Amino acid sequence: MCGLVGFFIGRNEINSSKGQRNSLDHSVLKKMSKTLIHRGPDDSETWVDTDFGIGLGHRRLSIIDLTEAGQQPMHSHSGRYIIAFNGEIYNHLELRVELGDINWKGHSDTETLLAAIEKWGLEASLKKIVGMFAIALWDNNTKELTLARDRFGEKPLYFGWACNESKPNKFDFIFGSELKALRAYPGVENSISTDALALYMRYTYIPAPYSIYENIYKLEPGCMLKINSCLAKLPKLTMHAPLKEDSLTINKWWSLSDDIISSTNNHFSDESEAIFELDKGLKASVKLQSLSDVPLGAFLSGGVDSSLIVALMQQQAMNPIKTFTIGFEESNFDESPYAKAVAKYLSTDHNELIVTSTETMAVIPQLPAMYDEPFADSSQIPTHLVCKAARQQVTVALSGDGGDELFGGYNRYFWGPRIWNRLSWLPYPLRQAIGIAINSISINKWDILGKSINSFLSKTKGIERVGDKAHKLAVRLKGVKNMDDLYFSLVSEWQSIETVVKGQFSSKSSNHFIPLSLSDEERMMYRDSVTYLPDDILCKVDRASMAASLEVRAPFLDQRVSELAWQLPLNMKIRGNEGKWVLRQILYKYVPRDLIERPKAGFGIPVGQWLRGPLRDWAEALLDEKRLIHEGYFYPLPIRQKWTEHLNGMRDHTASLWTVLMFQAWLEENS
Repeated sequence: MCGLVGFFIGRNEINSSKGQRNSLDHSVLKKMSKTLIHRGPDDSETWVDTDFGIGLGHRRLSIIDLTEAGQQPMHSHSGRYIIAFNGEIYNHLELRVELGDINWKGHSDTETLLAAIEKWGLEASLKKIVGMFAIALWDNNTKELTLARDRFGEKPLYFGWACNESKPNKFDFIFGSELKALRAYPGVENSISTDALALYMRYTYIPAPYSIYENIYKLEPGCMLKINSCLAKLPKLTMHAPLKEDSLTINKWWSLSDDIISSTNNHFSDESEAIFELDKGLKASVKLQSLSDVPLGAFLSGGVDSSLIVALMQQQAMNPIKTFTIGFEESNFDESPYAKAVAKYLSTDHNELIVTSTETMAVIPQLPAMYDEPFADSSQIPTHLVCKAARQQVTVALSGDGGDELFGGYNRYFWGPRIWNRLSWLPYPLRQAIGIAINSISINKWDILGKSINSFLSKTKGIERVGDKAHKLAVRLKGVKNMDDLYFSLVSEWQSIETVVKGQFSSKSSNHFIPLSLSDEERMMYRDSVTYLPDDILCKVDRASMAASLEVRAPFLDQRVSELAWQLPLNMKIRGNEGKWVLRQILYKYVPRDLIERPKAGFGIPVGQWLRGPLRDWAEALLDEKRLIHEGYFYPLPIRQKWTEHLNGMRDHTASLWTVLMFQAWLEENS
C-alpha cells in the first residue's frame, strides 16, 4: 500500500531554465509526498516532464517485491507509460501468465499492470484486475493523464484545481491520495464548500465526488478521468460521471448496477448450490488476498463477517494465523470475549488489547489530521486502535468489510420495509397529523408512559428511551412519502439541513441508476454499496489503517464474490429479523452456531457518556454559541438545543453532536 501525488500544469510558461524548473517541480512533489509518509514509510521517488508540466510522486509501503524493482513512479518497458500506483493487484501472477513471455525486471504487481496496459490498453486491463487501487498514468504518446479508481472505492483518490486569489486565472490540476497532499501544493487556498458541508451534516461523511473544499473532488469508485491540457476556466459542473468539459472527461469503466442486472437475471434457485458456490468463491478470494511478501494477519470481532474470513484463512494456512481484537473497559461495549472464543475454537494466534477510556480518548485529537476532512463515524477511534495494535506484528490485515452491504446485514434492511408496510396504507396527510400529534407530547411524558408499559413487560422486552424513539418516529411520519424517502431518513443524521447549515447549498449526492427489478431491501443494499460503503466504511478503514502504516484487504469485495452475492435471491440473505443467512450457513461449517449467535452490535465506544463527562469541556468549547456565530457555518440554536438535551439526559444526541464536533475540530486544525 502506498500514497501518490502529482500535478499537471501544461507546457512550461515560466521564464526559467529547464533545469531550474525541473528542480522546482521535484521540490513541490517531495513536499506533497512528505505529507503521506504514513502511507509509504519505506521509499519515496518523484518523476517530472518539464516540457509538458506533468509530475508524479510516490510513497511506498513495500508489500510485493521489496526490492528496488518495485520502486515508483515506474516506467513501462517501452517507455510509453509512467505510473504512480496505490493498491494491490491480487491476480497479477495470473495476468503474467496470460501476458506471456516478457523480460520481467522484478515481481511487483505494478510492473505487471504496466505490461498489461501496453498490451491491452488501460480500460481493458482494469476489467481484468482483481484488486484495490488508485492510479495516475501518464501516456508519453498522447500526452494525456489518466486517473482511475477501483470498483468499490477501497483506495482514495482526490483531484481538483488549486485556487489562489493572487492568481485568479491560473488553475493548476493537482491530485493525490489524501487532501493533505493537495493542501501542500503551493498557493492552494480553496474555500470550504457549503454543498459538501450540507451533505456531511446529513450523512456524517462527505459522499463522492465532493470534498470539503470547493473545486477539489473525490474520483468516484469504478471511474476513470482523462485530461490532456489545462482548463482555461474552472469547471461549472460537479464531477459526476459521465462528464465532458473541455479537455476533461470522466467515465465509468465499471458499474455495480450493470453487474446487478446481469447477476439478478441468473439467480440461484437451489440453496445447496448457492452455499457451495459462495463458499468456493470466498475461499478463492481469501487465498488470493493472503499472498504477501510481509507478515499478514486478520481482524476478528467475533461477528459473522470477520469470523468467516478468519475461518477460511485458517483452513488454508499451514500455521496459526495472527488475529487481532480490541477490547474496552466498559463491558457494554466490549466484544473481545466473543472474538476470543472464536479464536480459541479456530486455534489462531490471537492478540487481544484491552484499552482504557483514557487511551481511547487520546485518539480524538489525532482525528482531524488523520481524516483530512470532517468525518463523524465514531467507530473511527477503535478502528485506528486495532490497526495500530496489529501493525506491531503484521504489515497486512484482512477484514470483513463489505459483508453487510452485499449480504443484508444492517438492521434497516429488515426493519425499514416492515415499518413502511405498516404505515404506507395511511394517507400522507394523516401520517403527517399523527407525527405532529406524537411530537406535541413532551419526551418526559412519553418516558413516563414508557415506564408504565415496561412495568408489565420482562426486562428483555422493555423499551428504553421511549420519548426519544417516539420523537424520531414523528420525524419519519411527517416527512416520508415513500420507501426511498424512508431510506434517506434512516441514513440521515440532521434531518432538516437548512435549519443548521448557513448559506446557499444544494444538498444532493449522486443519482445512481437503480435496477428496476430490485426489492425495497435490495435497493437499500445497492445504495449503501455505492455511497455508505466507499465513503464511510472504506474511508474509515483506509485512513485508520494508513495512519498506522498498515494495509487492510477486504475479501468480500472481490468482484466475483459481489457477483455471486447479487445472484442470491433475497430470502437467501434476509430471513425474518436476521440478515446474512447464506454467510451464516457457510460459517457454521467451521464455527459452532452458539459462538456467533447474538444481537448485531456496531464497533462502538461510549462517546455519548464521555460527552457528559470527561469530554464535556472540550465539547463545550467547540459548541460555544459565540464561536459558532463568529465562524459563520452553523445556526447555533438547534446545536445548542441538542447539546442541552444530551447533557441533561433527556435524549441521546451522540451522533448529531459528534458530527458537529468533528467539523469543529477539523476547522480548528485547518484554520
